[in-house]
This record gives sequence, C-alpha cells and structure tokens, in this order.
Amino acid sequence: MTDDAFTERGTGVTLKELAAAIGAELPADVPGTDVLIRSCRTLDSAGTGDVTFLSNPKYADQLDTTKATAAIVAASVTCPANPGLMLLKTKDPYYAWSLALVRLHGHRKHPHAGVHPSAHVDPTASVGAGTVIYPGVFVGPRTKIGRDCILYPNVVVYDDCMIGDRVIIHAGSSIGPDGFGFATHKDADGVWRHHKIPQVGNVVIEDDVEIGSNTSISRGAVGNTVVGQGTKIDNNVAIGHGVKIGPHGLLVAHVGVAGSTVIGHHATIAGQVGITGHIKIGDGVTIAAQSGVMADVPDQTTVIGSPAMPASHARRVYFLFTQLPTIQDRIKKLEQAVEELSDAGDEV
Repeated sequence: MTDDAFTERGTGVTLKELAAAIGAELPADVPGTDVLIRSCRTLDSAGTGDVTFLSNPKYADQLDTTKATAAIVAASVTCPANPGLMLLKTKDPYYAWSLALVRLHGHRKHPHAGVHPSAHVDPTASVGAGTVIYPGVFVGPRTKIGRDCILYPNVVVYDDCMIGDRVIIHAGSSIGPDGFGFATHKDADGVWRHHKIPQVGNVVIEDDVEIGSNTSISRGAVGNTVVGQGTKIDNNVAIGHGVKIGPHGLLVAHVGVAGSTVIGHHATIAGQVGITGHIKIGDGVTIAAQSGVMADVPDQTTVIGSPAMPASHARRVYFLFTQLPTIQDRIKKLEQAVEELSDAGDEV
C-alpha cells in the first residue's frame, strides 16, 4: 500500500498561491511558479506535484534526493545538489507546513453537527451549537459543552463538568471521574483500610483545548481541576484531582500529574514525565522526557532526569555518571599507592 491511501489528492493550487497562503518567500523571477501543487508528502515519499518540508536538520541530506516539486525550508537553506527543487523559504518551516496541510488537505471532515443516536446526553446537560458527538459518548447530568466541539466515540464526560468552545476530545477519554482520594485509617477491628473520600469538585476544560485518546482528567476533591485555554494533551495522560494547568501548555503521551499541582502557562511536558502532587511548575517550563519532578520548578526553566534537575546541572551529572568506572579505577590506584607508601613508612 502506498501513502496515497491516507488521503485523496485535492484539485491543488499553484506554487505561487501556496507560497502566499503560507507566507513563504518565492522570488518573482523564478520560472515555474504556476506549477500545480496537489499534495503534502514527506521528503522521502514526495513526487511530482507534491510539497514537502524540512524543519529538523537531521534530515537535511534528503533535500538532495527528494522528488518533490517544492520544499518548505528555513530562509538560510540552499540545495545546489537538487536544482529542480523549488524552495519556499520561511521563518518557521514547521508552522508553514501546517498551513500547507490545511490549504491542500484541510481538517478531517465530520458528520453534521449533533448527537449520534447511540450517544447518551443527560437531559440536564447542554450542548452548544455546531458540536459533534460521536457514537457511544456519555455526557452526564448538568454538564455543559460549548460550541463547535468534537467528542469522538466512547468519550465519557461525567456530571457537572464544563467544556469550553472548540474543544476536541479523542476516543476513549474520561473527563471528571473521581480523583484518587482515600483516607487510610486503622479501624476498630485493628485493620488498616482505605476509606473513599467523596470527590465533590468538577473539571473545567477551557476553550480550544485538545485531548488525546484514553486520557483521564479527574474531578477535584472540593474544587475544580482546570485545563487552560489552548492547551494540548496527548494520548494516555493522567491528570489528578485539583490540578491546574495554565493556558497553551503541551503534555505529551504517558505524562502523569498528581493531585493539586499547579502548572503555569506555555509549559512543555515531554513523554512519560511523572510530576508529584502539591507543587508548582512555573510559566514557560520545559520538562524532558521520563523526568521525575518532585519539587517546584521556577519559571522559564528546563529540567531533566529523575529526580529532575536544571538541564545545565544535569548534563554535568550525567557526564560524571559515564565516567564512574574510570573514576573508580583511579581511586583504586590511589588507594593502592597510599597503601604502598604506608607500608614503606612502616619499614623505615
């Protein structure tokens, strides 16, 4: 199967029109600007009539061999080895690529707005105009869902939750289940048991949030769990009760955030990060993949590792870690030398 299976090619636009749509530079005296561009493809799969892109220097050598008609690149990029390739130069190739995809392929088409017959929306819940609710969705009592949202199959939104406008929730995700709250107590019979604490808060999802598949966002114990405007959450993420996530954050797959932690705006949290509860993650923070965050992180800080530490310090620590066998050998030699000197002193 070829990658043509993923989407039908559209009628296309001219190279000149595409450049205008994505804000790319295309010198007026370059011949062939009226050539038709019909599809977006990767560097290694593109052919005639396709546009591709380069944003990661790791793949720069593929510019020399791509069969694409045009490539979206940074302003500094040249490609003398592939003179037939038209270069669309832009300040932000990845963003321009997203615009090209929208222009040539568009977003996924959905059925007409409304509730699928197999979905259940409680009579006390409200659904805004233009919202699409797919089969198997459950919307609980008194929940409010805004305008132009998309709830994919088998999404569950529990009672009293608030979903803003233009929110996308992918298949199998749960919004508003009980938070993980238990009081461990030694009962009269001498047995320690975990007693469930009622979770009487809710979840607030602000406008323009997107939530991936099989993600769970727990309701607050006594207040709100909040996901701020424009934040994007990947698949298989767990958000604990009472967590507050600021606007325009990115949470990648398998992130877990424990209860009552506060995350600032524009935070980037990479895959498999674990964040303990009751701490503050500052604005503009970046947390590297598989980090374990156990304490507050100041604004505009990048942290790495478990336990997480500032990136500059972590790099030194990891370098020393790789040197441990050599350091151990040197210590053994020093110990041996000291022992020999000590023995020589005893003989004097």
